[in-house]
Amino acid sequence: MEFDWKTWFFEVWEDNRRLTNNVARALAGADAMDKVLVEGMRPFREMMLEIAGMEQWNVRGLAHDDWAYQSPPDRLRTAPVEEVLAFTNGVREETRRLWPDIAPAELVKMRPSPAPFIPEGNAVGWLTYALENEIHHRGQGYVYLRLLGQEPPAFYARTEG
Repeated sequence: MEFDWKTWFFEVWEDNRRLTNNVARALAGADAMDKVLVEGMRPFREMMLEIAGMEQWNVRGLAHDDWAYQSPPDRLRTAPVEEVLAFTNGVREETRRLWPDIAPAELVKMRPSPAPFIPEGNAVGWLTYALENEIHHRGQGYVYLRLLGQEPPAFYARTEG
């Protein structure tokens, strides 16, 4: 049986998004989505919007060959946390809808750079970067929770809630 990289990657991505959402909810519960607890780091709200923007950009690019980056709505920078989570969950729903239509060959096809900050390559590399970026930012959320004296969600608990 041939390994289905596309399905495997999406399941890993889903697990990671549940973990990220758990950290976001924990920070929201501590009223800390907009706090900067370490100099040089950003509020977790900004990190969540970046994660969603990268996901949306990659998936729309692959599904529709539309590589125009669309920033998350500015209103989310000050909106209640529930609206930010609703937006990021909406992006994830769009990904779930579009993912099955992306042919596996599209994931490995070499492409020119779609943006100045992205090297030429393939979607496997770009999606892996997006996932690693999410993991990195989630780690920053764990640091924030620890600094607040909060026990972060278990990184091995892959369920949301």
